[in-house]
Amino acid sequence: MTNNASALFKENENCWKTSQATHATPLIDGENYYRALHSAICKAKHSIFIVGWDIDSRIRLLRGEEEKNASAPSVISELLKWKAEQHQDIKIYLLRWDSSLAFFSQREMWAKEVWDNKTPDNVETALDSTIPMGGSQHQKIVVIDDEIAFSGGMDVSTNRWDTREHLVEQPERVGPDGPHGPLHDVQILTSGPIVKSFAHLVRWRWNRISEKKAIDYSPIQDQSNALPASWPGDFPPTMNNLPCAVARTIPFMDGVEPVQEVRRMLLDLIAQAQHFIFIENQFTTRQEIAEALNKRLKACPDLQVIVVSSYEPKGKFESEAYWASRIDFKRILENGIESERVKITYSTVTNEQGKSTQKRVHSKVMSIDDRYLVIGSSNISNRSMSLDTEVDLVFAGDCEQNKKDITRVRHDLLAEHTGRSIEQVEKIFASDDPLNRLLSDQAEYGYQLAEVSDEQFTNKAWQPVFSSLSDPEKPLIAPIQMSSGKVVGVGNPKQKTIVFMLVALLVLVLGGLVYWASHSIPWLTAENLEQFLEDTKGTMWVIPTICIIYVIAGLVFFPVTVLSLAVAAVYGPIWGPIYGMLGALISSATLFGLGHIMGERGLRKMGGAKIQAVDDKFKDSGIVGVAVIRLIPIAPFSLVNLVAGISSIGLIQFLAGTFLGMFPPMIAKGLVGDSLSKIFTNPSPETIGYLALGIGFWALMIFVCQKLARMYQLKKAQAS
Repeated sequence: MTNNASALFKENENCWKTSQATHATPLIDGENYYRALHSAICKAKHSIFIVGWDIDSRIRLLRGEEEKNASAPSVISELLKWKAEQHQDIKIYLLRWDSSLAFFSQREMWAKEVWDNKTPDNVETALDSTIPMGGSQHQKIVVIDDEIAFSGGMDVSTNRWDTREHLVEQPERVGPDGPHGPLHDVQILTSGPIVKSFAHLVRWRWNRISEKKAIDYSPIQDQSNALPASWPGDFPPTMNNLPCAVARTIPFMDGVEPVQEVRRMLLDLIAQAQHFIFIENQFTTRQEIAEALNKRLKACPDLQVIVVSSYEPKGKFESEAYWASRIDFKRILENGIESERVKITYSTVTNEQGKSTQKRVHSKVMSIDDRYLVIGSSNISNRSMSLDTEVDLVFAGDCEQNKKDITRVRHDLLAEHTGRSIEQVEKIFASDDPLNRLLSDQAEYGYQLAEVSDEQFTNKAWQPVFSSLSDPEKPLIAPIQMSSGKVVGVGNPKQKTIVFMLVALLVLVLGGLVYWASHSIPWLTAENLEQFLEDTKGTMWVIPTICIIYVIAGLVFFPVTVLSLAVAAVYGPIWGPIYGMLGALISSATLFGLGHIMGERGLRKMGGAKIQAVDDKFKDSGIVGVAVIRLIPIAPFSLVNLVAGISSIGLIQFLAGTFLGMFPPMIAKGLVGDSLSKIFTNPSPETIGYLALGIGFWALMIFVCQKLARMYQLKKAQAS
C-alpha cells in the first residue's frame, strides 16, 4: 500500500491527468444537480459545454415553488436560449450521443433539429456518431466558464429527477414521458486546476466531430482558492484541496488510440483496500472486477465489501444481460468468503401507509477505506471498461482532512440508503463489524438495504445472447483498422456467434407468437385468413397498391424488412419478392428525388452526422458500392435513399445497385414471409420446418453478403 494515496495515480497508465480540486461538493440526486446546474448556467458569462449520453430539451431543472418564483426559465432549452440572448458573446456547445434505435423510446426524436430550432446561433449542437457499433457516448460533463465542472453519472434526460427522500409517491417526479419511480444518482461539482482537464476533454470531443471548432480554453479568473463566480451559491464546497485524477475509457475510433484507464484504475484501487469497500453502481457484471475483489478479500481478513445497486430489471435485455450476469458476479465475489464480509444489496422503502417501492440506482461511486473516492460515469460492466466513452474522477486522501472528506461522502450515501443519520452511520463504522450492523436494526419505515436475489428475475437461459448484445467488450461489427496504409485489424470474433444466436432467438419468438395467436385470437382461423389472402390476389390494383404502400413507408421511415416480410406472406415466395423489389425500387426513386429537392443543406439539418457517414460511402462507389451499402446497412433504408439524391451518383446507377444489393435478401425474405402465412393457415411440423429453413437461408444470405461486402471494403481500403 502506498504511503501517499495520490502516489497510486500514474498518467497514461491508470489515469489521463493528475491534478487538484481546490473545491468540490457531491451533488446527490437529481433535484440537487439540476438546481446547481440551473444556478451555474444563470451565472455563466463566457462559455458553456454540455457533453452527455442525452441532452433532452424538455427537461425542467427546477420544481415546485422554486420553479414558480425563478427569474430565469426552468426548462433547459428555454434557459439556454435565455442565456444566449442575454449574453450574445457567450458560446454554448451541446454534444449528445447520436444514439442507436435500442434507445428510441427513451430519447427525444430529431434532437439536433429540435435544439437548432429552439436556440439562437450562439448555441451549437452536435451529435456524436463516431462511437463503434454497440457502444455509446457515456461521459456526462458540464464545464462553465472554464472554471467549474460537473461530472458523474447524471444526464439532463428523462426519468432522472428525484429528491433525496425518494418518496414512494412524489407528484413532481414526472417528466416528458410521464411519471417515474425513485431514482438515485451522484454528480460531483469541482473548481480549481482539475477543471482544465475537463475543459480540454470536452473540446477534444467537440473538435473531432464538428466543422465549427470550439473556442480556446480561457478561464475568467485564475485558479486561486476563491470560489469562482459561476459556483452555485446554494451548494457550498464540502471538500477542499484534494489530489485527484481523471480516468477515461475511450474505444477504438477513427484516429484515436483506445484507452482503458478506468479499468486499470479500479483494479489498482481494489488492490489498496484494507478495511471497507463501498460500491454504488447501476450494473455489476464485469467478472474481472469480481475476481479482483475476491482476491483482495482473501488477502485481507478484515476487509468488508458492500455493493448497492437496483432491485428489479427493466425489460428482457436488463434481466438476461445485467441481472443474469450479476448472479455470476456475486458467485465469483463470494467464492470462499464468509457471507458476513460481502453483501450485494438494493435500497427499498416502505412508507407509513404500508406502500413499498425500490430505489433505482443509476450512480457510479466507489470508496476504498478513507483513502480513495471515485465518482464517475462508468458502470462495473464490460462495455464501460472498453467499448463506451467514460470518465471518472478519483480523489485521494493524502492528509487527515482529505480522509475525513472522503469518509463523510460514504457515510452520507449509506445514511440515505439505510434511513439513518450521518452520525449514526459514523458510530456503526466505529464498531468491529460495520457491514452487518448496517443491515441490521433498520427502521420499520423509510429506506432499508436488503440483499439481492436475482434468480427470481432470470433463469439465465438467454444470458449469452443478450449479454453479447447489451454488454459487449468489443464492437458488434468491428471497424477496419488502418496503419501506414495497411489493414492491421478487421472483424469481430463474436460476430458469428451473435448472428446465429439472433437467428435462434427469432425462431423462438416467431414460434411463441404463432402459438399465442392460434390460442388467443378467435377470428384468426385458417378459413378466415385463407379467404383474405385469396381476396387480395389477382386484382388490377395489386401493383399500384404495393408501390403506394412502399412509398408511404419510405416517407415515414418504416422498416423495409418488415414490409417485405408482410408482402411475401400475402403473395408467396415468387410474386412476393418481385412485388417487394418493385415497391422498394419505386420508393427508392421517390426518396432519391425528394433528397435532390431538399438539397445538401436541408438534409444535413435533418440528419446531422449520419448524413455525412452515408454520403462518404457514396463517393466514388458506383453500382457495386451501392450494393454493398444495401447489403450491410449503415443507415435506415429511407435515409440512404434521401442522401443518394444529393450525391454524385446517378439515379440509374443507384437503382441498379439497389437491385443487386436487395434482391438476394428479398428472395430469402420471400421464403420466410411465405412460411409465416402457411404456418398460420396450416400449423404443422412441416410448415414450421419450412419457416426454420427460410430463416436459416436468410441468415446464410446475410452472412455471405457480408463476406462479399467485407472483401470489397478491404479492397477499397487497401487501394486508398
